[in-house]
Amino acid sequence: MFTGRVWSVVRDDVRIGDHDAVRDLLIHPGAVAIIAIDEDDRVLLIRQYRHPVGMYLFEPPAGLLDIPEEPPLKTAQRELAEEAGVAASRWSVLVDLFNSPGGSTEAIRIYLAEDLSVLPQGRPGTGEAEEAHLPQVWVPLPEARDLVLEGRIGSPSAVAGILALVAMKDANGSGLLRPADAPWKPREWLESSGRVHGT
Repeated sequence: MFTGRVWSVVRDDVRIGDHDAVRDLLIHPGAVAIIAIDEDDRVLLIRQYRHPVGMYLFEPPAGLLDIPEEPPLKTAQRELAEEAGVAASRWSVLVDLFNSPGGSTEAIRIYLAEDLSVLPQGRPGTGEAEEAHLPQVWVPLPEARDLVLEGRIGSPSAVAGILALVAMKDANGSGLLRPADAPWKPREWLESSGRVHGT
């Protein structure tokens, strides 16, 4: 029905049980997001304009999986550098989610980035329009949790990532973290079934 630069829309005729249905799907390339936390337990958030909702949001650094054959971890490392001018020497998978599975194929992997360092050259001169200026703030984790629960942070990657990190820490659960290169079976399924834009 529509083929765009970032996503496409297709219409499927599907049989669900005894019912025939028509479903419109937004075919998305997928994305990664990074919850970067420093030695003082502060989370890095950037402020970015999001035109579909017409407002600025505080959210973690993130990016589309739109470079063919680039592993998700490499995308996350690149996006953390490009959007925040920060590198991390320790990476884990924090949580995976579907952003809006009722209508979109977007799968997001959220990484936890630790042992941070500021890049000597700072943030590279990449990005345009809403990515040209990305002010950043370091928010203590308890405050970030409260901002989520008060409805003041609404980005799905921020909500899921911050609450997952709080839950992990409350459970003393660093053993619950997956390796940064852990399999991502839902993403593999989407790719194999033609539900990823650009594949």
